[in-house]
Amino acid sequence: MDRDPYGIVGYRGYAAADRALVLGRVLQEQGIAPADLAHGRWRNLLHALRRLESDPLPFARVRATAAGAATELTADDEGFVRAWVPRPPAGGPGWHPIELELVDERRKPGARAEAQILIPPPGARFGVVSDMDDTVIQSEVTDFVRAARLVLMENARTRLPFHGVAAFYRALELGIGGAEANPIFYVSNSPWNIYDVIEDFLAAQGIPAGPLLLRDWDLGVPLRRRPQHKATAIPEILAAYPGLPFILVGDSGQEDPEIYRAVVGAHPGRILAVYIRNVTRHPERHAAVRRLAEEVLAAGSILVLADDTLAVARHAAEHGWIATSALADIGEEKRADEGTTEAKVPAPGVEPSAAVPTVVVEDDLPPDGASP
Repeated sequence: MDRDPYGIVGYRGYAAADRALVLGRVLQEQGIAPADLAHGRWRNLLHALRRLESDPLPFARVRATAAGAATELTADDEGFVRAWVPRPPAGGPGWHPIELELVDERRKPGARAEAQILIPPPGARFGVVSDMDDTVIQSEVTDFVRAARLVLMENARTRLPFHGVAAFYRALELGIGGAEANPIFYVSNSPWNIYDVIEDFLAAQGIPAGPLLLRDWDLGVPLRRRPQHKATAIPEILAAYPGLPFILVGDSGQEDPEIYRAVVGAHPGRILAVYIRNVTRHPERHAAVRRLAEEVLAAGSILVLADDTLAVARHAAEHGWIATSALADIGEEKRADEGTTEAKVPAPGVEPSAAVPTVVVEDDLPPDGASP
């Protein structure tokens, strides 16, 4: 008999016009305490190992219920539940709960959890697809040892955001009108095992919540060699909202520029801009991203490469995607994140990253908030 009981974890998904993507997982309960600034690295390591070693229940049977309508689902061989179900009846804009219940006869039934789906409002002017590692959260993915240390030795309250990113994402969500509720989707190669860390991190930093689309983590494959799931996840998001343009945000450390270039080419007129955070100091990578920028421009969009959130925010304001008045808040939060004010307490135990030069690549697209 297994020592730990099986439970269900519900994740954040999203809804299209007539269907909703339900995400969750059936696995052994982990017994992990909420993150705290006072937790030391050894306690964080213990919790990280518990996340990684929790055993899933393969092919578990799960009942998903939304607004009284139930759908029977079957997990995959790693216990993941990922299925499109009918959209909740009369579902208005915002977050909607989906009840997940374990009904598998192999285990004691009754384990429950709540997943969430996002229905964007009709007034949304654009959507945002954002990477997480080295785009929103400092992860050092280009350095395997440092990346592993951050994942294993830190927690949601000791991880650091990039300076000013929370205020910038809030401005993107609000839009130039201040009440657009533009949806933000987080598509990342981070493993589902640390979903709770990312969810807690976003809340702690005041970064807008959005659907989190992560991936299964094969410990036998290095971070930089894992196949990209973004190439399928992003087109699926675009297909769910055929009338909505998008802004793509990523970093130069992995393959975001190449993936986003392909998205721009496959969806002409849909991508307002591609924002790439510059996190590499290798000149050859800078040159490669600049070449990709020219291809993005030729495909009808624009690519901005910068290591400064405020520079990207200014570009978004100039093109009418965020309010100009938001720049002051973004600059103030950037200074707070940098530790030049006393507004935020520095997170312990995280080494600062070396600065890299800022390069902004853009053209003269009209600032009308629409694709040419």
